[in-house]
Parts: sequence; C-alpha cells; structure tokens
Amino acid sequence: MELRELPREVDEVTITRAIIRSAAEDWIRIADSDVVVVGAGPSGLTAARYVAEAGFRAVVFERRLSYGGGIGGGGMLWHKVVVSQPADEILREVGCRIEEAGDGVYVVDAAEMLARLATAAIDAGAKVIFGVTVEDLMYTLNPLRVTGVVVQWSAVNLAGLHVDPVAVRARAVVDCTGHDAEVLRVASKKIPEVNIEVLGERSMNAPAGERFVVEKTGEVCPGLYASGMAVCALHGGPRMGPIFGGMLLSGRKVARDVIRSLSRA
Repeated sequence: MELRELPREVDEVTITRAIIRSAAEDWIRIADSDVVVVGAGPSGLTAARYVAEAGFRAVVFERRLSYGGGIGGGGMLWHKVVVSQPADEILREVGCRIEEAGDGVYVVDAAEMLARLATAAIDAGAKVIFGVTVEDLMYTLNPLRVTGVVVQWSAVNLAGLHVDPVAVRARAVVDCTGHDAEVLRVASKKIPEVNIEVLGERSMNAPAGERFVVEKTGEVCPGLYASGMAVCALHGGPRMGPIFGGMLLSGRKVARDVIRSLSRA
C-alpha cells in the first residue's frame, strides 16, 4: 500500500482540542439564538429549515442521538411512510423521491425523508445538536414571555446525576417534541401565568388528525409555539399514524408564524 493511501497521523490531544474548540465556539453562538426548535422530527426539521432560510439563527435540540421522531420506524417497521397533497411540495423542494399512490397520496422511504429534511435544514443554516434535553424554560412576567430554554445533556438525566443545566436565550421557542409535548408540559406546570393545559392526544383518526394539527399549529403564548404532534397533545387532537403530511405542513406554518413575528419586532 502506498503511503498516500494511509490517513495522516493525528495525535490524541490534537483530536481532543479540535473537538472542544469547535464545539465551544458553536455553543457561544447558540447561547443567544433567534429560534430554538425542540425536536428533530419532521415538523422540527421543516420549521428550522424555513426559519434559517429567512435569515434567522436557528438551533434544533434533539434529546436522542439521531434525527427523525416517528419517521424512522415507518409504518410498523415497514420502511415507508405516506404524505398527501399539498405536503408533497415540501418533499419535492428538498429533493425527496416520492412514489404516487393515487388520488394525491404519495409514498416515500422513511430513511430518505429523514435524510433530505435534515440536510435541507443544515444547508439552510440551522444548527442541529443531538443528545440535549430541554428540561426547563426561561421567562419574564412583565411582559409575560418565554425567553429561552434550559438545557442539559440527555446522558446526565439518564444517569440520574445532579448537574446544573445551562440556559439558551431565544426570541422564539418551538415545541416539536411530538406525542409527549415536553416543552409545553414544562410551561403548564412551572409557569401558571401562561394558562396552558396539555389535554393529551386522542385515539387515531388520520383525516381529522392531519387537519387538526395544521389548523391548531401556532403561538401558544408570547415566545412559545407548538408544531407537529405536540399540537395534538396540547389541544386533545387525534393521532394519525404513519402519514406525515400534516407534520410537514405544521412545520412550515409555524415557521411562517415565527418569521412574521420576529420580522415585526
């Protein structure tokens, strides 16, 4: 084997320093963001892409070490999911190959949908950070407004260690955590002034659920927004299973709401 085919030797300390320096620089910028999106599922990645394309500094915090939310499992581990018009427009924009199933319904590979949505968000300028849990919120009372998030490494929470978290300021926080509506539940329990009650989602009704999630997407209180299945959990809407058009449209809608609000400020 020729020498030029071997990797250049890099010592361990050089590796460590490069990682810490670059990550610290990212976090210094992230600490004061325009938009924090919580959850790297379909609605979260879509929202982050549109917000970043509009020129705002967006960061996505995902508590797991991967993208996807409910997409990765497809439909009961079959590697396909469904979208319907007009959500196919969003997939076409990111270069996703879709298969027409008839009457405005399309089938797409779960893995490709994940990859395309994630790449599009990153290419637009959004930063995605894995392994971070949003465990609390920052807020003001006069005027009432959510002003950021409080974050902790997911591994710290899983280990049951007592380690103080850090705060990230944001002009808008978007709960895209899916069925659990994790951020909204924090607000409902710890900031009673926002007057939020998380009702919990209802049983499956795909057509009604798709409509419901889009119609109810938007601002919950100043500075805090709901998108995707978090909307159904908040307002008591039905689940819809492995059809994701509503998730994509919800992400686009919340992004437009956030962009309008921040543009007026």
